[in-house]
Amino acid sequence: MESSRVKALLQRAGGWRLNLAASLLAFSTYFCMYAFRKPFAAGSYDAPGGFGLDLKTLFVVSQVLGYTLSKYLGIKWVSEVTRARRVYLLIGLIAAAELALLGFALLPRGGKVVAIFMNGLPLGMIWGLVVRYLEGRRSSDVLLSALSCSFILASGVVKDVGRWLLTLGVAEYWMPALAGLLFLPALIVSAWLLDALPDPNAADAAAREARPPMGAAERAAFGRQFLFGLVLLLFVYLGLTAFRDFRDNFGVELFQELGYAAEPAIFSKTELPVALLVLVVLSSLVVFHQRVAGLIAVFAVMLGGLVLIGAATLGLDRGWVSGQVWMICGGLGAYLAYVPFSSFLFDRIMAATRFAGTAVFAVNVLDAAGYTGSVAMQLYKDLVAGASTRLAFFKTVSYTLSVGGTLLLAGAAVYFIARARASEARAWG
Repeated sequence: MESSRVKALLQRAGGWRLNLAASLLAFSTYFCMYAFRKPFAAGSYDAPGGFGLDLKTLFVVSQVLGYTLSKYLGIKWVSEVTRARRVYLLIGLIAAAELALLGFALLPRGGKVVAIFMNGLPLGMIWGLVVRYLEGRRSSDVLLSALSCSFILASGVVKDVGRWLLTLGVAEYWMPALAGLLFLPALIVSAWLLDALPDPNAADAAAREARPPMGAAERAAFGRQFLFGLVLLLFVYLGLTAFRDFRDNFGVELFQELGYAAEPAIFSKTELPVALLVLVVLSSLVVFHQRVAGLIAVFAVMLGGLVLIGAATLGLDRGWVSGQVWMICGGLGAYLAYVPFSSFLFDRIMAATRFAGTAVFAVNVLDAAGYTGSVAMQLYKDLVAGASTRLAFFKTVSYTLSVGGTLLLAGAAVYFIARARASEARAWG
């Protein structure tokens, strides 16, 4: 079926049917992307690495470095890409990531480190490209919540797929490339159909502001206007990204220390309830139609997530909850705070402050800084806190993020809510 015919069908669908189609297509596209990024973390790679790091940490850091650089590139590329070229860039980046995984399988150890870096390099821009299809709509909160559930659930599922391939006898270094190939057809179909979605209409623009591409001048203006609040959010997001990435990349080791090494499909069992609870809580924010009230509600949920991380860790230390419950509660708290950063927090900020531009720009700025923090924490663990187990180290990080992140995010909430109220007052004269 031609793209124009698909687009016409989606436009005629309208309302909840269009929202359902958009949610499913965005979810499927980003879910499949994770099959090119995370299955390699299911491997152990038990061998010496280099630079004082074990081999798996070296691979993780290398991939995250590529992913981080991708976020910096995305500040320009994703913000400026035209509507017509968006899907071609998306699929091209995925193809480049799969080629890098083939290099990971074929090259010697030093080449594997480079290959996994090259795998992360294109993938960091996929999130922003998918968000560009969903932002600026009256239903963006629901759409972006559904999209965010894709990476919560996909991270666990694709690692379980990787573990399954290993049980079939697939070599550890070939497993990531094969996992990607399994998901490639579904990704191409999902991305092509996603590109057929109609753009936001006039009513969407009236409710959430227009979302034109942002050039260098517009990006600089946004930074100048909201600098103090952005700095506070940056430090919170840096901590959240480092926390989430460590939990994600070393989940196998954390579950082993917690006594779940032999538990089948443990990642899916942990992440499915997290994804469902995050979807329910964040989707409920769509009831807040008023711009300032909506922004307040988003910050309240995020603050609750940060508090939950600390409370769950205290519960584990006191013996009130099991290791699996702790991982679920920690994941839920982290994603309640993290997901709005990567989706509708800035959509709400731009709507509430009436700033015309794409929220993807701000998301990429914070992502770039956040993954820089993730690399720093991986290096700190192996080079400075090497005597600590990964579980003990992660619990310390949990307490630190809960307390420090709550204070910084509360300050950012006060700042942006005040700016939003001032903008509201000017708009009403």
